[in-house]
Amino acid sequence: MKIGIRGGNVVSSDGVMKTDIIIDGEKIAKIGENLCANEEEIDEIIDAKDTYVMPGLIDAHTHFDLFVAGTDTCDDFYSGTRAAVAGGTTSIIDFANHYRGENLHEVKANWDKRAEKGCSCDYSYHMSIADWNEEISKECQDMMDEGITTFKCYMTYPDNMLDDETLFKVLKRLKEIGGITGVHCENAGMIDALREEYSKDERLGKISSHYLTRPAAAEAEAINRLLHLAEVADTPVIDVHLSCEEGLEEIRAARSRGQKVYVETCPHYLCLDNSVLDTDDFEGAKYICSPPLRTKHDNDVLWDAIRDGEIQTISTDHCSFTWEQRLMGKGDFKKIPGGLAGVELRGPLMYSEGVDKGRISIEKMCEVCSTNPAKLYGMYPQKGIIAEGSDADIIIINPNKKQVLSAETQVSRCDYSNYEGKEITGVIEKVFLRGQLVAEEGRVVKENQGKFIKRGKYSL
Repeated sequence: MKIGIRGGNVVSSDGVMKTDIIIDGEKIAKIGENLCANEEEIDEIIDAKDTYVMPGLIDAHTHFDLFVAGTDTCDDFYSGTRAAVAGGTTSIIDFANHYRGENLHEVKANWDKRAEKGCSCDYSYHMSIADWNEEISKECQDMMDEGITTFKCYMTYPDNMLDDETLFKVLKRLKEIGGITGVHCENAGMIDALREEYSKDERLGKISSHYLTRPAAAEAEAINRLLHLAEVADTPVIDVHLSCEEGLEEIRAARSRGQKVYVETCPHYLCLDNSVLDTDDFEGAKYICSPPLRTKHDNDVLWDAIRDGEIQTISTDHCSFTWEQRLMGKGDFKKIPGGLAGVELRGPLMYSEGVDKGRISIEKMCEVCSTNPAKLYGMYPQKGIIAEGSDADIIIINPNKKQVLSAETQVSRCDYSNYEGKEITGVIEKVFLRGQLVAEEGRVVKENQGKFIKRGKYSL
């Protein structure tokens, strides 16, 4: 089937061009002026006048069907990928969680089984490493061969974290095989000591205790330590979900030494701040995540860093829980499961809060939400660009329409919205996944069309 997209403002990281696009099957066949003039040769023509036509968004940081804090995230691959395409995301990379005692092949098999529930966008995994031995070291090459070319390490959380010696060995091994790891950077010892201190009085029941026991300094110190380990290992690394200026300063210092450091941040570190946690009731539990929300000043610093090219990607760290699940931590802030539902809202928020408000250009949105993730995670030019021969993953944004965000209309199984009642400008009217229309104006019209993406090595 041939589909023509006529007269849209086609966006790349390099500029915007008014042109036509011809989709033939799963691929972009042609790009050029007046391609839709010969209507009898095209099965369907979509008028994209006065809209932005952009490559499908890529969310390289999701947690679907994850058991954490004594419960499972409320979005699995079925509901999570439906939410993704509803919001313009046509590819996700989930974190395959490694439990100690497992080998990496077992981890992959576990995540393959989760994905069998149904995927409405294309998908892949990062391979988490929570344990290290000779077998796992060898299996890292096996994962590369199977198209899982990126990994994840933690510097906090008892069940997942690696000590410095082990983390250094992992970095050295990944350099050998051409892999790269994203790292959750927080100082576990500092956080554990503060959490113990805040558990001895009335602060145990306060939501604000969450962010007070995970200060920006804990994140910055761990980033500093990671980057010095990577300096000696002589390998690039990815700092995932950067939340604060202090952490950014450590990255700037490493780059001044000549290191290659890739940085990801998330919409909630741009659009929300820790004032929502300064509450006497339990409502603030809806905003618990790690690293925690920071200050409005940190929001502004991160927006500027995106604009200036210091931050390469925006992903969501989608890790969703219902209100009932949040209530597990009432009276004890340490028991509140952490994570926000973002996979559905990243595209609309980045357009409305970023492009429409003049914080970033439409080209920059394309770069950090699509093109850079495709390059960094080994999917380019199959994904991340509107080009002849690339997958026909395309979104059409109407910049003049408005919508109000609400739990009532979202696709995610999360039963509240962190942006309830917020009016935003810009509606993603159509979402194509490999040439198929899968979503319109936030509604999924065709589900379970996703395929596993066998990825190559990073190329950003």
